Amino acid sequence: MNKNKVLVIGLDCATPQFVFDRWRDELPSLRALMESGVYGNLRSTIPPITVPAWTSMMCSRDPGQLGIYGFRNRRDYSYDALYFANAAVIKEQLLWQRLGQADLRSVVIGVPQTYPPKPLNGLLVASFLTPDKSCNYTYPTPLKIELDRICGDYLIDVEDFRTDDKDRLLKQIYDMTDKRFKVVRHFLKQADWDFFMFVEMGVDRIHHGFWRYGDPGHRLYEPGNPYELAIHDYYIHLDKEIGRLLEMLDAQTQVLVVSDHGAKTMQGGIAINEWLQQQGYLKLKQPPEKQTRLKPDMIDWKHTRAWGEGGYYSRIFMNVAGREPEGIIEPADYEKTRRELIRALEGICDEQGQNIGTMAFRPQDIYQECRNIPPDLVVYLGDLNWRSIGSVGLDSIHIYENDTGPDDANHAQEGIFIMARVEDVRAGVVRGERRENLSIYDIAPTILNIFNQPIPEKMQGKVISLY
Repeated sequence: MNKNKVLVIGLDCATPQFVFDRWRDELPSLRALMESGVYGNLRSTIPPITVPAWTSMMCSRDPGQLGIYGFRNRRDYSYDALYFANAAVIKEQLLWQRLGQADLRSVVIGVPQTYPPKPLNGLLVASFLTPDKSCNYTYPTPLKIELDRICGDYLIDVEDFRTDDKDRLLKQIYDMTDKRFKVVRHFLKQADWDFFMFVEMGVDRIHHGFWRYGDPGHRLYEPGNPYELAIHDYYIHLDKEIGRLLEMLDAQTQVLVVSDHGAKTMQGGIAINEWLQQQGYLKLKQPPEKQTRLKPDMIDWKHTRAWGEGGYYSRIFMNVAGREPEGIIEPADYEKTRRELIRALEGICDEQGQNIGTMAFRPQDIYQECRNIPPDLVVYLGDLNWRSIGSVGLDSIHIYENDTGPDDANHAQEGIFIMARVEDVRAGVVRGERRENLSIYDIAPTILNIFNQPIPEKMQGKVISLY
């Protein structure tokens, strides 16, 4: 009988430059795991976005294979049929479902894209994508009552992380984190489990809300501001909470600390639909009087070849004859037009005329297959140093305030990976091996291997060995 247990500590958006380098000596719990185990940068999905990155991690399948290209996806080739990618659209078998078939019990708390909850051999608390707490967001359903009993008022997420009320935001992040860890400690002790995974969203929220205050490289940084140590102090707090968990674990438990992507300074935004208008790809029926979100009924489709979406990355959609309702790009010209778009996008410059280093990807080149309806291009503006601004009615393509609220950080391609056995940490084993070329697709096969379970051939990742 396999006596191994696995605890996965998910820290959404945790970034290697803080954990592995800048604050390593101030994070004794994480440092102990690193020194007794293996660690390294974990390359995320393209794009490095919460949905679908965590799901890709749990099934070792890329976004194209999942047919999920971001939070919102096209339902069909019409102009306005978008759907929100929740758990109901996931067709792949996730890690805890595979383990359940081997009679291994799982506790899953806060992993993105788990709402609405699906049955499993164990317990599940859904993630921040839950509409609100009146919904059934746990499995089994009565579990949500127990959550409030454990911590008073369980917080699924902060109310609004894109806000100018930084004091309220900071308090909410700490409240959410403390309640999540209290719930985790309860079930670590009280539940019957082989596999335990939780994801804390506070890291992501504090990065987006407070990055400018602690990064001297951010254009809005002011030395000595009251939030200068907000992110630093939160990482210290997290490390202490992780230390409390490590003290509770059986010696045979293997611990993984992972993030779905990293973070970096957001230099600004590129108004992608303004740029498409300048380049002659997008035409509006009439110029908007003020900055506004682009809506399909604003577009002159008979004279539009492409339009885009905003976000931490951009998605470009092409208006193809016979595919979109009023498409004008002839199918024979599709690839030619797409190549032209790529060249133009990758030529975008900053206000000083310097190329910003944009990368435009054809989905067929980066995914093993493309299910459902992929964008025609996935675009990293300035290698993710610039956000995509979807609004129109702007004076420039270069924007320095986010159109969806204050946000200081963009996502980075690489997150973190740490793996160690509790018995090695307690024995002071010194290994501390920093690994290269680790991928988010490696996590599911690695955990299956720990439990001596078969690894499906369709999984993309490789097993990361500890020894």
